[in-house]
Amino acid sequence: MYSLSPFITNGHPLVVGSFGSLTDLLYAPLSQVRDCCDVVEIRLDILCSCGWQEGERPWRHLDLLPLLFTARCRSEGGVMELPALRRKKMYEAVVDDAALVDIELSSLTDLVDTVRLCQNKNVPWLASYHRFDAMPLSGELINLRDQARGAGAALFKVAAMVGSDGDIDLLEDFQRASHGFPVSTMGMGPLAAVSRVRCALAGSILNYGYLGTAPTAPGQWPAGQLREAIHDGLQGKS
Repeated sequence: MYSLSPFITNGHPLVVGSFGSLTDLLYAPLSQVRDCCDVVEIRLDILCSCGWQEGERPWRHLDLLPLLFTARCRSEGGVMELPALRRKKMYEAVVDDAALVDIELSSLTDLVDTVRLCQNKNVPWLASYHRFDAMPLSGELINLRDQARGAGAALFKVAAMVGSDGDIDLLEDFQRASHGFPVSTMGMGPLAAVSRVRCALAGSILNYGYLGTAPTAPGQWPAGQLREAIHDGLQGKS
């Protein structure tokens, strides 16, 4: 298993490439994926909607890259209804391949056994929060961050709808604040592209784009283009 811990803690922005379909995952060459991103997200809910079953490893050709596994619930952007018990079994099936696991803050009670499993396996997990209708206020973001840290997450991820430059400013200001542990922020929607670069340059640890043909969140960049934009931004700051 590939350890992500040193990269999470060194503060350098990483690009996460997320597959929007099982076909895209199966036929993605390792060399091409490596050129586009630092971390590969495997969306188990998306794979499940394409017929994937626990025990199958369609990501085996990408084993040389760190893999982030996510079984997203429907209310936070998942593509289908998946009972907590099914999601728990999904995580059990993949944890030995995982460099990182994503568990929503809203699912911590239902997936407490998954958190314990990650802890027992020494696999870091991130606590995620998604808001598709508006940008949370800064006080709410702070409370969510504190919940994530208190639950033992390795980092906190927030993705929220950005409808104005002011929303991006709020998200960027939150990213720049002193949190005491790693934080990832990103916008969704029409202004998502600019928000993701600005948040990355402000210190967002994980920055998501898509691999293949289909975005996995509203307004996502292709992962390779996002990586180039962040690199150019960092070069401009130096």
